[in-house]
Amino acid sequence: MNRSIYILALGAFGIITTEFGVIGILPTISREFKVSLETAGWLLSAFALTVAISSPFITALTTKINRKFLLCLVLGVFILSNLLSAFSPNFTVLLIARILPAFFHPLFWNISLAVAFKQNGAKAVSVVMTGLSIATVLGVPITTYAADFFHNWQASFILTSMISTVAFLGLLFFIPSIPGNKEQGAKSQTHVLREPKLWINLVSTVLTLAAMFSSYSYLAGYLEKISRMNGAQISIMLLLFGSTGIVGNWLIGRAIAKKVMLTSRVFYILLIGVQILAYYFGGFFIPMIIIVSLWGMIHTGGFLVPNIRTTQSVPHSALEFVNSLLTSCYNIGISLGALLGGLMIAYFGIHQIIWMSVPLLLIAYGLTFLVGSGPQNGDEKIPDELVGQESVAVVSGHF
Repeated sequence: MNRSIYILALGAFGIITTEFGVIGILPTISREFKVSLETAGWLLSAFALTVAISSPFITALTTKINRKFLLCLVLGVFILSNLLSAFSPNFTVLLIARILPAFFHPLFWNISLAVAFKQNGAKAVSVVMTGLSIATVLGVPITTYAADFFHNWQASFILTSMISTVAFLGLLFFIPSIPGNKEQGAKSQTHVLREPKLWINLVSTVLTLAAMFSSYSYLAGYLEKISRMNGAQISIMLLLFGSTGIVGNWLIGRAIAKKVMLTSRVFYILLIGVQILAYYFGGFFIPMIIIVSLWGMIHTGGFLVPNIRTTQSVPHSALEFVNSLLTSCYNIGISLGALLGGLMIAYFGIHQIIWMSVPLLLIAYGLTFLVGSGPQNGDEKIPDELVGQESVAVVSGHF
């Protein structure tokens, strides 16, 4: 396989690590800049909100620009952003440094997945997605560990900058020029906006991601304050969370290929259940190891379930447009979740964080009874060859 695909995978790893790596060091940043934990949470929510706003427009505005140039531009911006973050003199500068690269974030996924597919089809796309998967597993724990090992939160941002630099150099020297599309962009697909089914699924997507990230965004803080774990232990727990997520993604992928709506409903029930367990057993070290393992395994389904339900509910001719909407919905959900979780912490304390997540999950669960996932039947089996395609949509839809 062309080595450029592996370079794109490395770039994916760097970008996702930049977006979510801050989760593990939020408590440290909170102390360093003397801001509340919920205020520090804006480093995640502002990033996601910016991606949500820019996503429907940034790709359309750049269709005629050379794709290699855009890929290098995106990684270059991420490198500078991480360096600026590492040397930020105050929280305001750090927040601005986080927002700037988010404008370009959607470009990397749209272009890299298209390039990979043209190079070697689904196999190449799966390689690029591997960068995302590894970042999901390793990104947060390695940035957390770097900050803990060097006793310096700046080490987290410097590490992510170095990763993106390696990918940038690979793109610059090993990927050939890729001209932009000189023709008009995709034809109008907005007719699908008239479908109530689509809007219900999009609202459900926002609610699901908001529920997930209202608690997950502050998991490091929860483990520190409620479970009384130190930095190294938190890093291991976050690694455990991500590792079991890989297994969970595989299991949920197989389940949803057979029964879409049944899998969706079971997912919501399980995620509610495991968070309630975290609430009652959060102060016990050994039980929390088991709970975090289960939480990570279930949590990953929140990226797959809403995406497949949504894309199944629209004609294939409109998938590109719908995926652009999903990009916004996923990131609106992430931003909203971090905001709502922060408000819960501010008014009721971090131990009560799951009581923001659970009601949102219950509403999303209720919406599964209003509409099925497919055009005719919500429990319609997904052809095996489409499961991989839908997984690709998860990447663009979520990030």
